[in-house]
Formats: sequence, structure tokens, C-alpha cells
Amino acid sequence: MQLLVFILAYPFLWLVSILPYRIFYWLSDFFFFMTYRVIGYRKKVVYNNLKLVFPTKSEKEILKIRYDFYSHMCDMFMEMVKTMSLSKEDVKKRYNVTNIEVIQEIEKEKSILILCSHYANWEWNVSINNYVTSKGYAVYQVIGNKYFDAWIKKVRARWNTTLISQKETVKIVVRNKQNNVTGIFGMVSDQSPQAHRAQYWTEFMGIKAPIFNGAETMARKMDLAVVFLKVSKVKRGYYQAEFIPITTAGKSTEKNEITDQFLRLTEQQIKEKPEHYLWTHKRWKHRDKAIEQ
Repeated sequence: MQLLVFILAYPFLWLVSILPYRIFYWLSDFFFFMTYRVIGYRKKVVYNNLKLVFPTKSEKEILKIRYDFYSHMCDMFMEMVKTMSLSKEDVKKRYNVTNIEVIQEIEKEKSILILCSHYANWEWNVSINNYVTSKGYAVYQVIGNKYFDAWIKKVRARWNTTLISQKETVKIVVRNKQNNVTGIFGMVSDQSPQAHRAQYWTEFMGIKAPIFNGAETMARKMDLAVVFLKVSKVKRGYYQAEFIPITTAGKSTEKNEITDQFLRLTEQQIKEKPEHYLWTHKRWKHRDKAIEQ
């Protein structure tokens, strides 16, 4: 069944990926109409999340953010499909890196952990490997359909990125140290862990919630440099990336220092343009189960 689903879906995805941009975004507008107006996909979840973290905003402001979010979300997922056929030259035009020298300087000496959030277009973040010499890795969740999982790995490999699990990351860092080489590891770190497994609770967007701190644990244990990747949507289909150093020596940081800095930078990014954050997840669903640290 998994193979059948892949065989049926792949030709459509490929066709969509090669559409001219004008038609491509017309199709995104159609999906927006269906998702927002007809299906109403998770509209209540998005509304509740926005009301929770922006209690001072008016009803009109909340509804405007929600509307703009769905428009952006459809563009973003369409752009993920576009990755199938996007050339290196085209992605450099559409995903502009303003200060890649930050990474290029650090990678001469140390492996780097790049942290980002579910903001703007995180799929195209892997294109930074077009600018660096170190091997690039993206930490990801394995997809249930093994054929789509293999396809995603192949698509990402076009930009010299290898997809790995979190468990594999430590092994690769150790191996790289033994061979005296550096690597660049990208991780989306604003996920919500299960409440009973959370090792750290703190405020995120003003709400106390369980926080995923696996990235910090690895950075401190393996003495990685840590950099925050801030991505802004300039206009439709165009993004700008900026690297903000958090530390060049993970082992020298205090407990929760990296995680807290990541959260503050993520909050700042969200507040600037809240419609570009992924609001469909129940990010604060465990807030009533908060425990004292």
C-alpha cells in the first residue's frame, strides 16, 4: 500500500514542482481557498493559539494573522514540493544568506549546530550547504512511508545535505572528531515534547510549557558551536537568512542557557511577523501540566 500511494502521488508532485511560478502560486491560492474557506483545517487550533500568546491583540488583529498564516502555510508547503526541481542557482536567488561568513569562520575550527524554528520556509534552510565546505546534516523525523522517506532524503541530497536521526547525530560528531573534520548539523528545535518526558519547563511566548532541550544537551556534551538561523520572508517566494551566534563552545555554557537564548530569539522572530510561524500544532497543550523546576 505504501508503494501504491507513492506511485500515485509522485507524478503529481513532480508536475507541480515544474510549473512556472505564476501558475505555481495560482495553485497555492487555490489550495489556500480550499484549506481555509472550504475545509477549515485546524482553524480553531490556530485561533486558540493566537489568542493564548497574543492576549492584548484585538479580535480583528487575531483573525487577520490567522488569514495571512494560512496563505503563507500553503505557499510554504508548495515550495517544499518545488524543491524537487529547484536548481542551485534559483534557490540562491530566492533564499538569500546575508552573513554566511559567520558559519564559514566557525567551521574552520569546530562543528556547528544550527538551530531554527518552524518559521518562514525551513525546508530551504538546507540550501546553506551551497555556501560551506563542511558536510551538512539535517536532523529529522523519519517518515512512516518508507518510499516517501527515501524520496525526501534524495531531494535533500541535491543540496549536499544528509538526513539523519537525532540518535545518529552524536555518532557522526564523534566520528568527525576522531577524523579531525567538522560538520554542520541543522535542527528544528521548537517542538513540544510529551509532558511526562520533559526535562525542562519554561515560558515560551509568555506561556509555561515543556521545552525540547535535546539540542542543548548534545551541544554541551560534544562542545559544539551553536548558531541561531533567523529567516525572514521578504516577499512571496523570497526569503532572507541571517546567522546569530549563540556560543562557540557549548561545554562552557550554563544549563538551559542555549535553550533559553534559542527561545528568546524565536520569540523575537515570531513577534515581528507572527503569520509566518507554524500555528497549526498544539504547541501549548501541556501548559496546565506545568511542574516546578
